[in-house]
Amino acid sequence: MTLTIGVDVGGTKVAGGVVDDTGTVLVQSRRDTPADDVGKTRDVIIELVGELAAGRTIEAVGIGAAGWIDATRSTVLFAPNLAWRDEPLREYVGAAVGLPVIVENDANVAAWAEFRYGAARAADDSMIMFTIGTGVGGGIVLGGELMRGAHGVAAELGHMLAVPDGHQCGCGRLGCIEQYASGSALVRFARAGARQEPQRATALLELAGGEAEAITGHMVTAAAQGGDPVSAEAFAQIGRWLGTSLADMAQILDPQTLVVGGGVIDAGDLLLGPTRRSYLDALAQRGRLPVAEVLPAELGNSAGVIGAADLARRI
Repeated sequence: MTLTIGVDVGGTKVAGGVVDDTGTVLVQSRRDTPADDVGKTRDVIIELVGELAAGRTIEAVGIGAAGWIDATRSTVLFAPNLAWRDEPLREYVGAAVGLPVIVENDANVAAWAEFRYGAARAADDSMIMFTIGTGVGGGIVLGGELMRGAHGVAAELGHMLAVPDGHQCGCGRLGCIEQYASGSALVRFARAGARQEPQRATALLELAGGEAEAITGHMVTAAAQGGDPVSAEAFAQIGRWLGTSLADMAQILDPQTLVVGGGVIDAGDLLLGPTRRSYLDALAQRGRLPVAEVLPAELGNSAGVIGAADLARRI
């Protein structure tokens, strides 16, 4: 049995774990992320790896980082929620811990984990994963390998165009799918519905203290689970947009499996129900042909650690 370490670096936390070759996390730990300090963030990763490696024979380290990673899987080119700019992370960490290191985008490592050990483990060739959180991320596996593109920054699925001249996206474009199928979009739709029809959003507004602008994603989920119609309609709206994007990817790449992950997936059928209906409606002309099933991710918050560790095993 070989052991590798996976590290998942986000804007608020650094999570790490020792993972065996069956994808089982044997031990794990976490730290807060000093996101505005490049050196301190690097030191936290090195400290965490040292703690996890103590007394164990570790083969390699994989790091999943929320940002754009270069084609050699060594440098963080840009991280929107961290201070990294052209950060040679593999070099720094590898020199400090004395182990081979690989760096990969966080959505890619999560997708790889689901392909290897999670919802898409029955697939042997291809899958596409959309991660629905504050924004929309993604990962694509083709021919049993992560699709990374010529420069290492492929599969930015959240920045496909959904609405020409639509809502401003943080990437600089207008109308990206991230602005219509993300957790942020869910909140925007729910707030708008509560303002327009407060009599249909009584449960939601009660959670928000009567203020539409105080509505959060957790409130929308809780209210929708309790039958609040405006909250349920907000989920239906993001599900409709997500379903059409999944259908677009099915038309282009015809994967074996489609997976939906990220924090918003905790809402279950509130999201997956309208997503699947929209997906199948958008593929109406392919009704006689086989299409990929849309499945919920299974590995939750462990996906980043498991995926990064498994990619490290392949160095």
